[in-house]
Amino acid sequence: MPIPDFQTLMLPVLRASAQGEVRIGDVVERLADEFALTPDERAHLLPSGRQTTFANRVHWSKSYLGKAGLISLSGRGRFTITARGHEVLASPPKRIDIKLLQRFPEFAAFRNDGSGDSDSTESVALTTVKPADEPTLTPDETIRLAYRRLETALAEDLLTRVRQGTPAFFERVIVQLLLAMGYGGSAGALDRALTGGSGDGGIDGVIDQDPLGLDRIYVQAKRYQDGSPVGSGAIRDFFGSLDRVRATKGLFVTTSTFSASARETAGMLSKRIVLIDGVQFARLMLAHSIGCRIEETLTIKRIDEEFFDP
Repeated sequence: MPIPDFQTLMLPVLRASAQGEVRIGDVVERLADEFALTPDERAHLLPSGRQTTFANRVHWSKSYLGKAGLISLSGRGRFTITARGHEVLASPPKRIDIKLLQRFPEFAAFRNDGSGDSDSTESVALTTVKPADEPTLTPDETIRLAYRRLETALAEDLLTRVRQGTPAFFERVIVQLLLAMGYGGSAGALDRALTGGSGDGGIDGVIDQDPLGLDRIYVQAKRYQDGSPVGSGAIRDFFGSLDRVRATKGLFVTTSTFSASARETAGMLSKRIVLIDGVQFARLMLAHSIGCRIEETLTIKRIDEEFFDP
């Protein structure tokens, strides 16, 4: 089964504390057994790699229950049910979620605290990216989802801008990206790397693979619009161009896609030809800050339990 969301875990977490003080680590293990999670689901990590997804969601469930006054912290990594929590379990609901917790004034105040003007630019932006199932996500998962959506939108915009440019501009961006990835030795290699022109012999750029120039990467660029894939014929033509200059490897980049036959052809040829389609190219531009720049950096922090260890 999929890993339960943090709201689904709220009632089980509260029930786990019904008999007295419990350790959060024990609750994580107990609920993993209760939900019959597979070894892979138990081991699935957050993008940070520092905590499992399931443990993270159990921690958030505990945090929200605490904000509503249903449990209270009793020590490092330990908590216990409160009188209010016992009252909830006396007539247990089918599910505890944010909507139910809103009944308690402490939780309502927590949710409304610092929300600011609902007409602010940030509030509007968050509303536009909020998915229908966002209430099932923890706050840090919501942040990561919004981040992925922003990255996807930015990548699409980068690709659109590159398609609107000239073929020469596209070739220049490719070389700039390779330089940013560590090829070519220095930024001064940019102009030397561009061959261009109708007499380029089917090769649009040549860049050193290492600072000493012991090996070279030959580049072919096709600035096609979306819906116009590169076919196998273009791959074979590039192969012939590489053969004429006695090159053993090449990089073929397009703003569109490659047909299945083009990818099959590239895999069968005796020379190594790496294919980069438009989506992958835009992602690489993002990763190496080509055509974009950092606007703001957000850091997600969490409690350091060892700091509070008596």
